[in-house]
Amino acid sequence: MAQKGVQLDRETFSCSICLDLLKDPVTIPCGHSYCMNCIKTHWDEEDEKKVHSCPQCRQTFTPRPVLLKNTMLAVLVEELKKTGLQAAPADHCYAGPEDVACDVCTGRKLKALKSCLVCVVSYCEQHLQPHYDVAQLKKHKLVDPSNKLQEKICSRHDEVMKMFCRTDQQCICYLCPVDEHKGHDTVSAAAERTERQRELEVSRQNIQQRIQDREKDVKLLQQEVEAINRSADKAVEDSEKIFTELIRLMEKRRSDVKQQVRSQQESEVSGVKELEEKLEQEITELKRKDAELMKLSHTEDHTQFLQNYSSLSPLSESTDSSSISIRPLRYFEDVTAAVSELRDKLQDVLREKWTNISQTVTDVDVLLSNSQPEPKTRAGFLKYSRGITLDPNTAHTKLLLSEGNRKATLMVKKQSYSSHPDRFTDYCQVLSRESLTGRCYWEVEWRGGGVGVGVTYKNISRAGDESVFGRNDKSWVLDCGKTCYKFWFNNISTPVSGPQSSRVGVYLDHSAGILSFYSVSETMTLLHRVQTTFTQPLYAGLRLPWPFGDTAEFCKLN
Repeated sequence: MAQKGVQLDRETFSCSICLDLLKDPVTIPCGHSYCMNCIKTHWDEEDEKKVHSCPQCRQTFTPRPVLLKNTMLAVLVEELKKTGLQAAPADHCYAGPEDVACDVCTGRKLKALKSCLVCVVSYCEQHLQPHYDVAQLKKHKLVDPSNKLQEKICSRHDEVMKMFCRTDQQCICYLCPVDEHKGHDTVSAAAERTERQRELEVSRQNIQQRIQDREKDVKLLQQEVEAINRSADKAVEDSEKIFTELIRLMEKRRSDVKQQVRSQQESEVSGVKELEEKLEQEITELKRKDAELMKLSHTEDHTQFLQNYSSLSPLSESTDSSSISIRPLRYFEDVTAAVSELRDKLQDVLREKWTNISQTVTDVDVLLSNSQPEPKTRAGFLKYSRGITLDPNTAHTKLLLSEGNRKATLMVKKQSYSSHPDRFTDYCQVLSRESLTGRCYWEVEWRGGGVGVGVTYKNISRAGDESVFGRNDKSWVLDCGKTCYKFWFNNISTPVSGPQSSRVGVYLDHSAGILSFYSVSETMTLLHRVQTTFTQPLYAGLRLPWPFGDTAEFCKLN
């Protein structure tokens, strides 16, 4: 209480122009007191108008009043100084270039403590007090100081914008729906804020999930780097031991193997590190975006929140890390085996086997490279075989799924599937339950008039001509008939020649953008290969166009 009393004394005997304790105080006719130099300077500026006014009450005087020192006030001010009272607020209390200044203060302005959305005025601690004391002012909405109060005023009606037009996506005042926004979908700013706040929280949850996913990916890549380094170091160590025994004959080849291993090691680690850096950068950006959204979510002013929300930049596209996979820890071990064989068959290796060693080193990969060679034999393809099942939620109602959802049969009667938004409604098609990334291989056995075997993005249409595999830019399909093949993409048909077979093999290297179709019998024959860029995970698809009783099945591959 004593401190409050001292504060009142200081305000009572302070000049409202300089905000300092009165110096040579004078009292003008209206009763307000100022420093003599302050009021003189103020009136000197008004001399051209020939009318002089009080800076506080604005009362005017003609002619200019004669100023006489108020000796009683001067004595009181001197007494106050002796008590040790500070002559003016501390420098940090005054508004700087970056601060919001009090709109009521005259002369040097104090920092604003709050802004009133009803008064559209910012107040310092002294001038804000009535909003805490006066009953009517207590109802006003106070927020943190803001320099953008005028942006909250409707330029057409000069009223505070407390409503939101969903039709035009902008803040409006309560008079706007009468004319300019008549008939529009309007709600209170608070209601719209609540809706957008929910959207913001969903965005934050998505960002946080992406951060977690990227952190897992980074950890996976770090483990991959360690495994590559361990394997490469072991290969170099073993090779050195073997080549020592044949030092005179194998000196040059030893150097070549070491150089190739290290070069490939550097190349693989470089690729992993590059992706790791991209993911780290994405995590940093996501965290910055999350902090930005958190800051926005805490904005008290609905209008400012909505205006800032609409100006948010969209999230950058997520880095595709779906092909990251830790393989069994075998990278350079085959190099050691090849070098051991070199030791036993020195003369043959020098003439013929060197190519084998070199190729073994270059074939090492971390499943991140886009230049991996396609297998040459069916046994090579089977290393990437995937067990694929059909998703009943996508199956057309005339497709019967059986054999553990691996087989589809075209039926006359509709099946009793429940309603689902993923179901194909116009064409007898079905998608796999599994998404396909990385390197995959599968085979389809079909019986009847024909089948469409292909891959598609998840967001392909489910109805209309746009839903047909190959008739859009979201799917690739090989139509297999009894006498011919046709490949379809983006509604363009390409005739395909090759041996007829009831079994079709499909090879996918997602990261390299390779999709190949093979006729499978006693041998494998390439029918058609696609080289493109896949931007989303793919799903295997089947289409049975005719007649009833036709079947297509994803084969079990050993």
